[in-house]
Amino acid sequence: MNIFDIFRKKKTISSESQRCEYLLAHGRISDGIIIDSEASETGDEIVFYTYNIQGVDFESSEILTKEKLENPLQYAPGAKVGIRFDPKNHGNSMLV
Repeated sequence: MNIFDIFRKKKTISSESQRCEYLLAHGRISDGIIIDSEASETGDEIVFYTYNIQGVDFESSEILTKEKLENPLQYAPGAKVGIRFDPKNHGNSMLV
């Protein structure tokens, strides 16, 4: 290990809560569209969404929290939603 390796180390994000905190602090906001939703085996509601950054389409999914489940029409298929994404890794995103 040389002296430059100290400066090259990247922070690793190990949990979902750390990932969300990072996106809230450093993420940019864009528009997206809900394309589908389904219930998981455990009863959680999962939504699938798509968004476009610099001409590239991205697709992701998220388990809705209790707060987000209070307004189900906001996350119905075809609904427009806000997406917060990592400017250094556009595939890392979450619903706003």
